[in-house]
Amino acid sequence: MNLPKIGISLGDPGGIGPEVTIKALSSPLPKAEYIVFGPQKIVHQEKEELGLNVTIRCMKEALPLVPDKKGSPSAQNGKISFACFQKCVEAAREGLLHAVVTAPISKESWAMAGIPWSGHTDFLHHLYPEAIMAFWSDALKVALLSHHISLKEAVAKVKKDILLDFLLTLFEQISRLDNRKFTFLAAGLNPHAGEKGLLGKEEVNEILPAIRMAQKKGMPIEGPFPPDVIFRKALNQPKIFVIALYHDQGLIPFKLMAFDSGVNVTLGLPFYRTSPDHGTAFDIVGKGKANPESMISALKLAHRWITSSTGKTKLS
Repeated sequence: MNLPKIGISLGDPGGIGPEVTIKALSSPLPKAEYIVFGPQKIVHQEKEELGLNVTIRCMKEALPLVPDKKGSPSAQNGKISFACFQKCVEAAREGLLHAVVTAPISKESWAMAGIPWSGHTDFLHHLYPEAIMAFWSDALKVALLSHHISLKEAVAKVKKDILLDFLLTLFEQISRLDNRKFTFLAAGLNPHAGEKGLLGKEEVNEILPAIRMAQKKGMPIEGPFPPDVIFRKALNQPKIFVIALYHDQGLIPFKLMAFDSGVNVTLGLPFYRTSPDHGTAFDIVGKGKANPESMISALKLAHRWITSSTGKTKLS
């Protein structure tokens, strides 16, 4: 079997993306072709600063942009991180990579650079409208109905037709990705899941009808459960997937339990995409303190999916 080909976009050069990437590639990893999409100058400089002598293959692409200062958002660094990511995705779409692993970017840097997407998943959703943001760890697995939008906009998306499409797409993607038989638990929107309409009508009018229709389609899903107890039901249960209705509903418990080892994944793509679940950590840049465990987990998860019995992607 050919070795898996995994592309790594370097992330914001002013953040900890280069550091966690170099540290991860210096650690024991499964055998694969790991290809970094980023300026070689940044890679070499980071290796010297960390004192790590590791051979790293960089994609031979013309990325002439010179990085700006470290430790804060900047338009120049936003341009670089987007260019690296875009080139990596293009290679995957052309069939040159099995997976894309993305080091953290700064959404503020992207905005300063005039990039119209608020992050990796938003860009991928632009290319693949059925893309789903999810988070994977041994402790918890969570999928988000909505992610980088305001809470007001997120609540407006809790409609039975939107939710049903999301549920069926999630079920299909997870079934293709992992041969375990997952049970899905859906969170309610309101306190106590609405108390049968006393504290809000969304559960009765929108969420429960979508769940019942998904059940009729064969999806093993239960709910809606009160948001303050659903994660206790799922904690350390490897075959349970929680469906959160907005970003912070899912991310607060996930990062509490798996900040150092959790992985951000995008489902619904023709290639695998994983990422650390943390950000650029501008406050510790240059101090050598960045923990690479989440990046290591992202690389290992991508490798596992590529080589699993359910992973169908093959390259010549």
